[in-house]
Parts: sequence; structure tokens; C-alpha cells
Amino acid sequence: MDALIEGFLEALRRDSPLSDERIDVLRALLIQFVNLAMVDHDLGDLRVAVQALNELTEASTLFSQWRDVPKLAIFGSARTDEHDPLYEMAQQLGTAMANRGWMIISGAGPGIMEASARGAGRDHTLGVNIELPFEQFSNPYIDAETMLVAMQYFFTRKVAMTRPSNAFAIFPGGLGTMDETFEVLTLLHTGKTSPAPVVLLDTAHGNFWRQWMNFVDNAVIADHYIDEHDMCLVRICTSIDEAVAEIDHFFSNYVSFVVRAERGLITVRRRPSDDQLAELASVVPRFALGAGFRIEDDTTISFAFDGRNYVNLRLLINQINGWR
Repeated sequence: MDALIEGFLEALRRDSPLSDERIDVLRALLIQFVNLAMVDHDLGDLRVAVQALNELTEASTLFSQWRDVPKLAIFGSARTDEHDPLYEMAQQLGTAMANRGWMIISGAGPGIMEASARGAGRDHTLGVNIELPFEQFSNPYIDAETMLVAMQYFFTRKVAMTRPSNAFAIFPGGLGTMDETFEVLTLLHTGKTSPAPVVLLDTAHGNFWRQWMNFVDNAVIADHYIDEHDMCLVRICTSIDEAVAEIDHFFSNYVSFVVRAERGLITVRRRPSDDQLAELASVVPRFALGAGFRIEDDTTISFAFDGRNYVNLRLLINQINGWR
């Protein structure tokens, strides 16, 4: 089997210029397929695995066309009708972000999903639909031929919507919206997705996210399941201007973050001064261990990072974005 796999990969190399990294990934996939054939797995489990892979690769193919375009994932209730002020807010948010050159990723259904697509327009909306017997149609504001993928599983849908997104906007909703909210926060808290702003939108007189935050404060934080500063990952906004400003501010100086050899590397737009670099050590002292904070080049800040403490990383990004 090893010889067959290597022979197949060599044939691929001859037919197309594949990088060594891509070949390594393909080799891992082929080995996994062989392992699946050698073990008496439940047939239903195999079908789930194949379907999940198909859905994820189909979404990746779609999104790859806009790899360099910033994307905002918008979540919210499918039951919000067009006369609801939240529908109008979602539509305005879609328009505002499209005007800034962003793409919108939505669940492609009715309600908030429809409103955001309606505001952004077909050229700026990517849809990731879920196949349900009562809610499986895409709204008319998405190009179903070229800008839409359909998913059978919620977990693949969430991966498809969160992985390429640079920011998240969440409107009031039911169980699905709560699932997506906690999924996004968990991914950010554990570093399973890149740092990103999260805005929780409601009307000025709405109480949905305030009540949700009360639950977090009085049960989750009060009982020490998370720390109080963990909630720096989100911000409640009651206007579109406030939400857009929060997203814009997150990227006002911060550009990107990667981990290499137990060092965190933050790319910024403007080279920090020595005083600004010293500030970072006071914000998160543990990141200053070892070689401390240092400039790798004009716009890259290096610091100690062990693959944890992503909330502290967000505090660091907030400090960087506050520089003038």
C-alpha cells in the first residue's frame, strides 16, 4: 500500500506543480482512506466521514475564490421577519460592510440571514445553507448557482462559516444562534480560529444580549467556569455605526497573528516605538518571559507564547489598536 500511495503521489507531481506541504497533506488523506478500508467500521460512520469531507472541500473550493477578501459571518434567527427592527439592522450591516469591500457569509436562509444578504447584495454574499425539511431553501438574495453551498451537518456548516471569517456579527436568535455564539467564543478562547472581533447586535431598547450577559456574569463567571476578562472577546452593540466601528477598530493596527517555535508573531500596520513595546510587557507580563517583546522587522512583534492564553492575546491586540 505504501508503494501504491507513493506511486500515485509521484504521478500527481508529474501532472501538476504541487508543493511538498500539499503532497504531505494528500499523503495523510490517502493513508487514512487505506486505514478506513482495513478496519470494520460501521457503514453509517463511513458515510458520515465521506459526506463531511465532501461538504468541507466544496465550501473550501467556493471560498478560495475570495481568499484575499475580508469576510464577516452573520448569525441570527431565521424567524425574524422583514418588519422587525432587527431585520433592518442586519440589512444595514450587510450594506455597510459590502461598501467597505467585505464579503458577507450567512446561513442563506430566511430572517437575519436573508436581511444581511439583501443588504450586501449578491456579489458580496456567500451562503452556507443547512438541509432541513422545514428550512432548507436559500433566500432570493443569494446567487444559488455560484455563491452557495448546502450542508447536511451542522458541524461542517459551522466550520465552513467560521474558518474563513475575519469577524463575527450575531443577532438575537434561538438554539441555533446560541450554538453558533458559543462555538465562535470557544474557538477564539482556545485559539482554534484566528483572533477576530465579535459584535452582539440588538436594538437600543432590546434586552436579549443584556440578559444573556447577565447569565454569563451571574452563573458562568460567578461560579468560576470562566474568568471575567474572558468576555473581552465580545462587545454588545446597539447600532450599526457602533458595530462597524468595533470591527474597523480591531483591524486599525492589528493585521495578523501566527505561532512559530513557541514565539507569537503579531503583524501590525505601524512600527511601535520603544515605549509602546514596553507597554506590552505591563499588559501581559507572561508574554515578556525569555527574550521578551522584540521587533522582528518593521511591522512584526515577537513575544513568548506557549499556545495558550488567547484571551491575553486579545488584551494585547486591544493595546496595540489603542496606539496612536
